Amino acid sequence: MADHASALKQIRSSKRRQIRNQLVLTSLKTLVKKMNTALAAKKLDEAKDLLAKTTSAFDRAVTKGVLHRNTASRKISRLTSKVQKGLPTEKSA
Repeated sequence: MADHASALKQIRSSKRRQIRNQLVLTSLKTLVKKMNTALAAKKLDEAKDLLAKTTSAFDRAVTKGVLHRNTASRKISRLTSKVQKGLPTEKSA
């Protein structure tokens, strides 16, 4: 166990970051699953609305430091192409 006050503070703040990161990633996965179900049900209008929400959620995750910008860009690109084609996406988030 850490002895120094700064090390103890670092442990506390890393736990806070871990909880925030898990929350953001879980919400991203949920949005992607909703898009999958909308595409599987051939609801393209709903999928396009969800794409806008998912894209902004990925961008927010990048600004919070949860995801790397290239990772988010790649996932957004793949989701966008699937929506344009009207196909369900693979497991991604």
